[in-house]
Amino acid sequence: MQLRGVLLDLDDTLLDQRGAIRRALFDWLPALGVTPTPALHQLWVDLQEHHLVAWRERTTTFQEQRRRRLRDFLPAVNFPYAESDLDGIFDGYLAAYQQAYTLFDDVPGLLAALACAGLVTAVLTNGVIEQQNDKIARVGLTGRLGPVFTAEGLGTAKPDPAAFSLACSRWGLPPSAVLSVGDRHDLDVLPARAAGLHAVHLDRYDEGPHDEASRVTSLVDLPAFIRDGV
Repeated sequence: MQLRGVLLDLDDTLLDQRGAIRRALFDWLPALGVTPTPALHQLWVDLQEHHLVAWRERTTTFQEQRRRRLRDFLPAVNFPYAESDLDGIFDGYLAAYQQAYTLFDDVPGLLAALACAGLVTAVLTNGVIEQQNDKIARVGLTGRLGPVFTAEGLGTAKPDPAAFSLACSRWGLPPSAVLSVGDRHDLDVLPARAAGLHAVHLDRYDEGPHDEASRVTSLVDLPAFIRDGV
């Protein structure tokens, strides 16, 4: 079947989440009296991924995974806190994170090329509706991406293949006519294929797996990849 739609991941595919997290930490930590370091940045990233897994598996709420992150992180920086303070403390980080959202430079050209090729787009993102739509608005993509499907809205998260199946069903396109594009091979590529979609790994940081045949390192290369046959 001819390709009709491209299902795009959001974080670290369209929006520079890694950069936003780093900039947010370097703005937020001094307000706690903590000097940012590469080690603390890595600890935050590791804790985020660890606790987001629990949320993706629906064993905790989105707000609770944020609290769990802080319960692990704040003792590491010797910052005293009460349980009642956790949401307010996280709000400080969140405000800095929101100010740090940045669109990757290759996104506008990709969207223009896909539109010229007659391909529609949508977003499938592991996140909550309000936050992910806010990201899209802050980087100027509202109305330029088609429907936005979130883990919260679908009731299931990547890497569950059902997230891709449900997104395609609500989009009104058969999986075989849809290409999934994202930065996580484990979340955006393998489960997409399991659900019957085509998939391309966007490996911006050259982290692999390098034996993946459908792999690009920039969205600049995606239109040619599609023309040559996914």
